[in-house]
Amino acid sequence: MGYPQVQMRRLRTSELIRSMVQETRLSPADFVMPLFICPGNGVKAPVGSMPGVYRMSIDNILSECRRIRNLGIRAVLLFGIPESKDETGEVGADKNGIVQQAVRAIKNKFDDDILVITDVCNCEYTTHGHCGVVVNGKIDNQRTIEILAKQALSHVIAGADIVAPSDMMDGRVGAIRKALDSQGFSDTPIMSYAVKYASAFYGPFRDAADCAPKFGDRKTYQMNPANAIEALREVELDLQEGADIIMVKPALSYLDIIHRVKSKFNVPVAAYNVSGEYSMVKAAAQNNWIDENRVIMEILTSIKRAGAGLIISYHADQACELLQEEKF
Repeated sequence: MGYPQVQMRRLRTSELIRSMVQETRLSPADFVMPLFICPGNGVKAPVGSMPGVYRMSIDNILSECRRIRNLGIRAVLLFGIPESKDETGEVGADKNGIVQQAVRAIKNKFDDDILVITDVCNCEYTTHGHCGVVVNGKIDNQRTIEILAKQALSHVIAGADIVAPSDMMDGRVGAIRKALDSQGFSDTPIMSYAVKYASAFYGPFRDAADCAPKFGDRKTYQMNPANAIEALREVELDLQEGADIIMVKPALSYLDIIHRVKSKFNVPVAAYNVSGEYSMVKAAAQNNWIDENRVIMEILTSIKRAGAGLIISYHADQACELLQEEKF
């Protein structure tokens, strides 16, 4: 039947009706809050390219965890800014490293009330800023994954609930799974950055984490933004190696990839609403070009609608405040 028997607008005539038939809903349980940890005490240094985001010392990280927990956010993703770096990134596996200290502090303070996920990568710990060991100007895949496995194990020994390798080295999920299993951590999940594109949207993050490459780029190990079938191959390989959660990064320009991964594999999918996506919204809002709250919620809803069950976003706390106020 056609018009006037079928009128789609009937279910849009009031807020109550629109809410009743709404298909996708955001919840605080959907979100993971990224946090940047730095040495010192009492440090809360703003990241210039990311308004509202800070590098924080561990004491302030604990205060931040309490704040976001009160908003309903139950998971954090930790990135460390170490006191010193080296050529290989092995400093990232130090049992007394900045991330390891933060993990112990958070778990000691909040125990199982906050899920601690740690980023596993070398870029924050290498003097050259690349995600792996550089040999003759190229990334040595095998040497890199050996160091990543040590780093992941050190995080789990410190108390991390989930490790999240973001380096895009081939075989690193299998190496990490083997290292964890051999030390009695077979129950610890791996959230793999299985589909990580060589994106221009990472710029502000590299400012925050002090990890921009000193030479070249990351196109030899991160994915070509033009490729979708390759993304499915990456996911399949990581699942075969033991990944438990699959991540797509970035999120907003890759909603089609999120959807294809979820549809094909039907496994838990995370999406990273990355720094450049965040900063564009903030910059436009500061110029009064957009309605910031509406744009944030529209973006986050689109990511969940595409198929992501977990959303890593710097907007997470603001979104949860809006949900608490029942404005969306």
